[in-house]
Amino acid sequence: MQQVTLIRQKREGCGPLIQPLSDPARPLRQQIFERVRAVGHIARVQLAKELCISPASVTTLTSELIEAGFLEEVQTPRDGDGGRGRPAVALGVKPGTHYVAGIKLSDREHTAVIVDFAGNLIADEAIPQTPGPSDLEQLLDAAETLLDRVCAKSGLPRSALMAVGLGVPGFVDCATGVVHWSPVLSTRHVPLGTALHQRLGLAVYIDNDANLVTLAELWFGAGRKLSDFAVVTIEHGLGMGFVINHRIYRGSRGMGMELGHTKVQLDGALCRCGQRGCLEAYVADYALVREAQTALNLPYKEVPSVGALLESLFDHAKAGNGAARSIFRRAGRYLALGLSNIVNLFDPQLIILSGERMRYDYLYAKETFAEMQELTLDTGRDAPRIEIHAWGDLLWAHGAAALALHELTERLLGQAREMAAQ
Repeated sequence: MQQVTLIRQKREGCGPLIQPLSDPARPLRQQIFERVRAVGHIARVQLAKELCISPASVTTLTSELIEAGFLEEVQTPRDGDGGRGRPAVALGVKPGTHYVAGIKLSDREHTAVIVDFAGNLIADEAIPQTPGPSDLEQLLDAAETLLDRVCAKSGLPRSALMAVGLGVPGFVDCATGVVHWSPVLSTRHVPLGTALHQRLGLAVYIDNDANLVTLAELWFGAGRKLSDFAVVTIEHGLGMGFVINHRIYRGSRGMGMELGHTKVQLDGALCRCGQRGCLEAYVADYALVREAQTALNLPYKEVPSVGALLESLFDHAKAGNGAARSIFRRAGRYLALGLSNIVNLFDPQLIILSGERMRYDYLYAKETFAEMQELTLDTGRDAPRIEIHAWGDLLWAHGAAALALHELTERLLGQAREMAAQ
């Protein structure tokens, strides 16, 4: 007899709340599993209704998923009955199975999380880093150390993990795992995904870190109910991720949506990618630092850390320092230009501004959004909604975990005949 777990509160679930039949090519059992995981728990009759399939099909396929250890039956109190009577039976993802890790590597801090197949957080960890690029072996050592630390914190051996999602800033080919350029690596065209797979002995899936923030919003945040939205990340660089029809869009070669490296000035400021005139070179922290050295009259040798200098610059701006305020105002104008281009190109339902730098409110002051509106085509409709999410680096690691969950789900449930072989 199948064991039934009693729960008192509805789990929120994780994963995109995809509209029924929006991707009918996926095997039906995968659609069922993903719908259950997305809503947290759901009755069989409601599942059949939402997926437009027969109750008999739901019964058959969910029984197979329960037997395989993917789903379980849970009891929920009936709405409005004050807890009286026999609890209703629903379906939920069986927690505590099929663990994955998500890792974000940066030149400031490395972060990691471990989640189970239901998306529940098991453990997290962060390791501060010395700014500057590393060679491949140093980065592999750092990733392995971080993974071992978060595994120890979770009480799980590394062998319990079924996949690792990895995010790095820069130009990443997610299909091949090759990092063509990143500020965390001292060389270009590095097969980081393959190298980490060989080091860890685990399946490794890699992507640009801005895409992973977007996945975090799609799986755990404000984008779960939206078919189309954009995420603009403002941290040590400037990145962008975009969701179209509930799926992240990467371009034909997996390296699209590089908003930070669109050109806003011919022969302009030098970007850390090596080119000139990139939007990032006017908005990211190193752009503000470059301007602050002049505004605060700091000799080159006396420049403090990036974080300390930005805090000082922000304090000066808040105190009314005209030069400091002009630096943030200039960055805000360039950000407005970038946001207006997003609206004119894609017309998203929502734009999320995310990242640690969003605590500097001059970047999203009323003047910035007013200028964005002026640069956007006048169609007579309201501009897209904009939300500010000043999350820390753990959000990026959650996005890496979402990447691993997605790939693992495809691997376990994406082939129509795999269930019979299991």
